[in-house]
Amino acid sequence: MTYRHFIFDIDGTLLDTEQTGMLSLRQTIKEFTGKELSIPELLPYFGLPSAKTSQMLGLADKARFAEVWETHFQELMYLVTIFPGVENILQKLKDEKCHLGIVTSRSKVEFNYDPNLKKIAHFFDCAICSDDTLRHKPFPDPVLEYLKRLDAQPAECLYLGDTEHDYFCAKSAGIDFALADWKNRGFQNIPAIFKFSTAAELAEKTGITL
Repeated sequence: MTYRHFIFDIDGTLLDTEQTGMLSLRQTIKEFTGKELSIPELLPYFGLPSAKTSQMLGLADKARFAEVWETHFQELMYLVTIFPGVENILQKLKDEKCHLGIVTSRSKVEFNYDPNLKKIAHFFDCAICSDDTLRHKPFPDPVLEYLKRLDAQPAECLYLGDTEHDYFCAKSAGIDFALADWKNRGFQNIPAIFKFSTAAELAEKTGITL
């Protein structure tokens, strides 16, 4: 196996949070602006920290926006699921003595309360949240922080994510990137060392025996 460190994004990569994230964001934006955006109009904000989203929307009270969005997100948590086959992949990687990490735009609070993450948190050696670096994706800082904490070399690492921000974060940090397309949307023309739509494809392309 080429890689010894597998670093995962959360939303859209480990967990299917699209419905929860989009519906809660739409509700929050409507409360703050009176506008009701369509799902396609909301997609550019998916996977971004709440502070960045509120800035893009031109909202001054970032803290209040984050608080309201988080409230609505928690109300819709029942819609979140772990993508099929993810737990098996994580177990196989641990069996191979690989290091597993998380680089996410979620805050530590958002990371810790999630019941779905609690089911798989024991697989991971390290989680880099938005609180851990001054700059966030698409800057390389979160991945660089992971490399520092685990004393890992870039050539040993693969970052798995589902957005352009994930790709640029990995590329700027000098590590390979794998693109998740669980929804079969055509991979969004994002460059990647490889791309996958199922756990079986991920296993095949990383040399994992299921």
